[in-house]
Amino acid sequence: MFNQTFDFPLIRRIAIVGSGLAGLTAAIQLKGLGHEVTVFEKSRGPGGRLAAKRVTGGSADVGAQYFTSRNPDFLPFLRKYAGADSFGPWEGRFGFQTGTGHWEPFPEEIRFVGTPRMTAITRALSEHARVVTETRVGILARNDHSWGISDTSGNHLGDFDGVIITAPPAQARELLADSGLHELASHLDDPVSRVLPCWAVAAHFQVSPWPHHEGMRCKHPALFWVANNSSKPGRDDEGQWWVLHASPAWTEDHVDTPAEEVAEKLLAAFRETTGFDTGPDEVVSHRWLYARSEGGEHPGHLWFPDYKIGLAGDWLSGGRVEGAFDSACGLIAELNAVPVTQ
Repeated sequence: MFNQTFDFPLIRRIAIVGSGLAGLTAAIQLKGLGHEVTVFEKSRGPGGRLAAKRVTGGSADVGAQYFTSRNPDFLPFLRKYAGADSFGPWEGRFGFQTGTGHWEPFPEEIRFVGTPRMTAITRALSEHARVVTETRVGILARNDHSWGISDTSGNHLGDFDGVIITAPPAQARELLADSGLHELASHLDDPVSRVLPCWAVAAHFQVSPWPHHEGMRCKHPALFWVANNSSKPGRDDEGQWWVLHASPAWTEDHVDTPAEEVAEKLLAAFRETTGFDTGPDEVVSHRWLYARSEGGEHPGHLWFPDYKIGLAGDWLSGGRVEGAFDSACGLIAELNAVPVTQ
């Protein structure tokens, strides 16, 4: 799959914006096809939605909680480039709450997580790419047949023949608009409107607050998802760390609420759901402004050949973690099919 010849002489140096799964997948494939690739990441390290927050004794997954594998190329790719030890199956009990408050089991499906944290996957993948961290791309400036890229402070980052943007749609649109590429930016108006925010809270309990499930989809108006993070493979916690995700509607209503108040409200909802009223003894909160995409069209990826600019991300391919891989693969496949004479 990754040993084809990339026969397009007009694209040699490629910049990728964002070092989540889509960005790193694209970088690894392009590098394998003989291209010079640089990945720019605004944060201190790679991850994207595969995010973890440092907590006492380890970390807690505050972003994507698990991933599935329906594309037969996905797990082999992870084993080859991230390593078999960087992820494993989460053999927990998963349930969802019905409208009457009863609990039903999730459909049977193997669910995977990074070990010992979700970021282990992207950290390992990033070893196969040139990643420039703590660098926020601010402007794409056309120079003859290349793109001059600068950061938000105006520092020149280099000249590239093509650009792949894997940031969330709101950030991608902002970058394109700030670069004067308003026609391209307009393609993201609908996707931006469909991206949902999410407040996440990690809470530590000395004893288990809920012994029936390791992961559960709640019916509470404030809670969307609750999981025993300590039940995932590779975690070695004293006590249990639980992760609480607020519902999108509740998050939108509380997007500017102070983190401490958000934690209190979500823990109150957790107590109402479980009946457990002891603890927690430590709490960490995180706000995701661009947590996941819902509805709309899913073209897989976007490629604008006249500009040599492409977009990839899970939001273009169904919203699941695996969708980021699918999106990057689709984009690289289209690039690889471009006629030499274009």
